[in-house]
Parts: sequence; structure tokens; C-alpha cells
Amino acid sequence: MPTAFILLNSDLGSDQEIIVKLKEILAVEKGIKFEVQGVYGIYDIVVKIEADNPDHLRSIITNKIRKIEKVQSTLTMMVIEEQEGL
Repeated sequence: MPTAFILLNSDLGSDQEIIVKLKEILAVEKGIKFEVQGVYGIYDIVVKIEADNPDHLRSIITNKIRKIEKVQSTLTMMVIEEQEGL
């Protein structure tokens, strides 16, 4: 299953608001599993998404997550499926 980890930087103090918005957006998407966590460090939020196909995954990241207000930047890491389970 195509999987991505997305690291987000948010405007100062807006991380909880963004987490709520992420959960709202992702909860209505069909064919995905997701986890959203606030974290300490360089990034503010980590999202793990598993989708039914890679195009759907890319669409969610590009058209939904990256367009959330108060998200300053993202770093997306796509899992190499051929190496899963090694």
C-alpha cells in the first residue's frame, strides 16, 4: 500500500488547529488510513498516510494538506514499497 510521511511546519501556535483540520480532511477520504501527531523539534506535525494507490496519495498531499491555511512548509517522504518487510 503506498505510504507517505509528511512533516509540517506551522505558524506559531497554530499546530492544534492544523491537526484538527487535517483529521477533518482525511476522515472523509475513501481508501486511506492515517495518523496525525504533534511533535517537538524542527517540525510541528507528523502525518502518516497509507492510500489505495500512489496517485490518490499524491493528490491528497498536493491538493489538500499543502493548502491548509497556516501550514508554512512540508517535507514529504514516500516509502519505497519494494523494501517494506525486509
